Amino acid sequence: MHPRFLRSLTALFAAASLAVFPLHAHAILPSAVNGQPLPSLAPMLEKVTPAVVNISSKTRVRVRNPFFDDPVFRQFFGLQGTPREQVEQSLGSGVIVDAAKGYILTNNHVVGGADDITVTLQDGRNFKGTLVGTDPATDVAVVKINADKLQALPISDSSSLRVGDFVVAVGEPFGLGQTVTSGIVSALGRSGLGGSSFQNFIQTDASINPGNSGGPLVNLRGELVGINTMILSPSGGNVGIGFAIPSNVATEVMQQLIEHGKVSRGSLGAQTQDITPNIARVLNLKSNEGAVVTRVLPGSAAERAGLQEGDVITAVNGQALHDSGDLTNAIGLLPANSTVNLSTLRSGATRKVTAQLTPQKIATLDGAKLDPRLTGVTFSDLSDEQASQGMTGVVAAAVNPNSRAAQAGLSSGDVIVGVGNRRITSLRDLQGLAAARPRQLVLLVATDEGLNYVVVQ
Repeated sequence: MHPRFLRSLTALFAAASLAVFPLHAHAILPSAVNGQPLPSLAPMLEKVTPAVVNISSKTRVRVRNPFFDDPVFRQFFGLQGTPREQVEQSLGSGVIVDAAKGYILTNNHVVGGADDITVTLQDGRNFKGTLVGTDPATDVAVVKINADKLQALPISDSSSLRVGDFVVAVGEPFGLGQTVTSGIVSALGRSGLGGSSFQNFIQTDASINPGNSGGPLVNLRGELVGINTMILSPSGGNVGIGFAIPSNVATEVMQQLIEHGKVSRGSLGAQTQDITPNIARVLNLKSNEGAVVTRVLPGSAAERAGLQEGDVITAVNGQALHDSGDLTNAIGLLPANSTVNLSTLRSGATRKVTAQLTPQKIATLDGAKLDPRLTGVTFSDLSDEQASQGMTGVVAAAVNPNSRAAQAGLSSGDVIVGVGNRRITSLRDLQGLAAARPRQLVLLVATDEGLNYVVVQ
């Protein structure tokens, strides 16, 4: 048999074995063929898997039985109408990135809002996890444990990834225990998928299933290149389209969470929109690529950089923009005070401008000052990225789970667009309408599912 053909056949058998056999399964192929050893990921995974952890969290939610709102029912059964407590459980994965300090990277949707976090290591040890901080906008969270003999995963520069690179996903799907799947990088810079606000996902066909969330995506050197976060599936099962947060994004967010407990994002201060064919004709543009500036906020980084309404931003730090969503992602993933280089078009002429992003300043308001029924709710104006996407209203930035508003169905992150039959666009509007102290406080709330009424008693 020709040696070149033998090597090709060996590689084919090896690839098939990786797709079929899970970690620690007994291989049925021989270790060598005619003296040529079969390739294997096992040596690399022996170094990776000790850094992968299981994370289980419990969140206590106050719930109200609808019968408690009926005074006849309460009187007949002697019920006081006290909300009961319901415990919600979540299961996911994480990866140790600092063995000395016990820092673990995972997803916000795995641990966000949790009251109890338990971290289980590969060797079976269990530890209580402390939530260092979360960033819902990127779906990144950091958990800390106090433990010795930890093993961390080295972190790779995710910007060096290329479509076609081999990657491996590790996690604990369905509570089965540690599982490994392999694939390639299918695409880079994916966005517009819903969920988190800032998206620059790595797409992979390595299987990512429930429980894999928060686990690592690694290259063939065993280095972290991404944090597994979600799948795209019409049926709910894996169809080979999974997404991971690039390691560069995750580590940037992690550093801010560790140092400040929150993420301070930069603001350009320019509202933009996509370029439609009509806008392209009016501005005499040759393509629809980029984002057209519709408003420059006074005193903003955009104003200081000389941007004007009608300018078209075509690239950020050399990265071409397809639409205004790309601009939102590019700016939103940069920390405050970052210097950003923008490529723009004005009247057909190409211009290069530099802007220093300013910290986002979002006004907030204590709900208790508006109405006693809103005690426990903190409202805020929309963020720059929400405003740039054409949203209006005010945000329920924080909602105490024991508050009347939470019991009525208001959640953190909900956008209130109306009170009663009146629309609101700012905190000032909310103050004016709530000052009337209506007998029935009805909030019109915009969620991912659509518009809903929330009646706060």
